[in-house]
Amino acid sequence: MDFRRIEAFLAEEVEGFQGPISATKTPSGQSNPTYILTTPSGKYVLRSKPGGKLLKSAHAVDREFRVLKALYNQGLPVPRPFVLCDDRAVSETMFYLMEFAEGENYGDPRLQGLSPRDRREIYDQMNIGLTKVHKVDLTQAGLLDYGPPRNYFARQLSRWSKQYEASATGTIPDMDALMNWLEGHMPPDDGRVTLVHGDWRIDNLLFHKKTNALTAILDWELSTLGHPLADLGAQLMQWQMPVGEEGRGLAEVDRGALGIPSDKAYVADYAARMGHPVPDMRFYVAFSFFRMAAILQGVKKRALSGNASNPKKALALGAYVGPFAEAGLQQARGETGQAQ
Repeated sequence: MDFRRIEAFLAEEVEGFQGPISATKTPSGQSNPTYILTTPSGKYVLRSKPGGKLLKSAHAVDREFRVLKALYNQGLPVPRPFVLCDDRAVSETMFYLMEFAEGENYGDPRLQGLSPRDRREIYDQMNIGLTKVHKVDLTQAGLLDYGPPRNYFARQLSRWSKQYEASATGTIPDMDALMNWLEGHMPPDDGRVTLVHGDWRIDNLLFHKKTNALTAILDWELSTLGHPLADLGAQLMQWQMPVGEEGRGLAEVDRGALGIPSDKAYVADYAARMGHPVPDMRFYVAFSFFRMAAILQGVKKRALSGNASNPKKALALGAYVGPFAEAGLQQARGETGQAQ
């Protein structure tokens, strides 16, 4: 990116912005390249589309900007968005600028080094934050047209099946079997439509270092209108992954000893706060494994095509497509996991 042109643009469009820019690309942001901008007027975050040929409807940073603006105006804990740019005279790719949000980011859900009390508070804040997202008044937020209003899982299964097939680099029998199972076990549409974050997990959240309060919800790239249990299922899916930097899960962890709630307790707390019966999560977790496998296949395809944000990491992530599909099938068949 030409940050000299971007600097001139931001100086005109963002009140109080002052250059020069010192830009550092983050190791995260596999789908949309993300930069930390350090300037005399403060720190900012810039998110852009990647270069090269892109899949249809992917990398929609304009949607990210729109939902951030709507939620910021509604008082939700999201970074303040400043400006969206789609001017090729400024940048070859669309980007937006938002504030640099302060807070602790935990990449490992075990929250190593914290006390059981701190862990309980953080997980409770995460649960409360999810209900806040799902209780957003779509009319007041101006998001009634942010996605189709009904049949969320049928739409998502169709979308990600097509995305997976468009980026496939080989045959994965477990993925084909999982897609068939999901199609055959689609829950009836109960009419619930909320804002859905799309990637609800602890490393997409920031917390106050002293009070453990949720300070910022990040990474809205996959957000849309849909069924709230999609977000809950995605979180439970993440917890079934192995511990460590790559899996970032809670598999085989003694949660009680650490002060981390079980799937059952977490789902019950969420349901109580939403005012709904406690749901059976099997389909929703299996679906989450499928969708993540499809996303990782796209990451792998971009790496092989030469336009990944971080090619080495992208190839490493791409190796998980098969294991995610296998885990989804195990969940579907009731062979593993706490989610049931």
